[in-house]
Amino acid sequence: MNYQQIVDLLGPRAEGLLTHVCTTVPKQQLHLPGADFIDRVVSHSNRSPQVLRSLQSLFDHGRLGGTGYLSILPVDQGIEHSAAASFAPNPIYFDPENIVKLAIEGGCNAVASTFGVLASVARKYAHKIPFIVKLNHNELLTYPNKFNQIMFGSVDEAWNLGATAVGATIYFGSEESNDQIIQVAEAFERAHELGMATVLWCYLRNSAFKKDGVDYHVSADMTGQANHLGVTLQADIIKQKLPECNGGFKAIGFSKTNEKVYTELSTKNPIDLTRYQLLNCYNGRAGLINSGGASMGAGDLGEAAFTAVVNKRAGGMGLISGRKAFQRPMKEGIALLNTIQDVYKCRQITVA
Repeated sequence: MNYQQIVDLLGPRAEGLLTHVCTTVPKQQLHLPGADFIDRVVSHSNRSPQVLRSLQSLFDHGRLGGTGYLSILPVDQGIEHSAAASFAPNPIYFDPENIVKLAIEGGCNAVASTFGVLASVARKYAHKIPFIVKLNHNELLTYPNKFNQIMFGSVDEAWNLGATAVGATIYFGSEESNDQIIQVAEAFERAHELGMATVLWCYLRNSAFKKDGVDYHVSADMTGQANHLGVTLQADIIKQKLPECNGGFKAIGFSKTNEKVYTELSTKNPIDLTRYQLLNCYNGRAGLINSGGASMGAGDLGEAAFTAVVNKRAGGMGLISGRKAFQRPMKEGIALLNTIQDVYKCRQITVA
């Protein structure tokens, strides 16, 4: 897919996104993705040579190999959203092998999934595409549902099945978040000891975060703080939802903030809101990947391109998109993943 095709996919949003100049945080202050990102940024940290090798293997795989950008297929929704809701639209993905095949055929850097999915095909595929084992999940069979993340296995078992990295979710703001922070901190420490990279889903969960019809779970200021907590836990890569608003702290009236967050460090432009998320990832020392969101049908290709353009122009490291890809025929899922990757491969789409 070339530049003009991406412009066509973006439609009327194209000009505002592709010509935007960021005047909040200059790109010169950021640690931007690139082929030399491990040498330029990560090698100065406390990460061991084993972890550096694992991260490099993520960056070197798939259609984006050698660019410093990541395209990851995440399929943990069978637990997070129930198998029925996730796989009934396309039942071939009840079989874990097809999940891994989609990631490989789609040119992804890695596949992120559950212990069960990756263990079931580990001997066939662990050496063919990097595995990211998702350690914890919020299962939906408890009634009433809880905002809790439960460890489904150990870091050592993830290493045994050939994982390059481990992933975990923390529901910041939930009643259970303190326990999740402690568990994930311990798990990430062990993962680094074993030489694996770490990816943290930095999500917010609290019914009070919705107010006056606005969902502040996706506000730039609050997701930014979640990211900052994530890098404090030494996550190598932060996964976050694309911001859709700002001012959550002020609207809900809790925690602490500063007016400059809203007047100087961000605007209403989604690129600037996402750059504020990146600012909280130590200016990009930890890579920011945004999630692709739910499948909405016919408009998924355009939405995927939109999210990729926003992330890339903000200075982010890539996209982690699942349902938009696996809830459709495999050929169409591959095309969607390739569209995302083409945004990052396109030299005409630059950091704002």
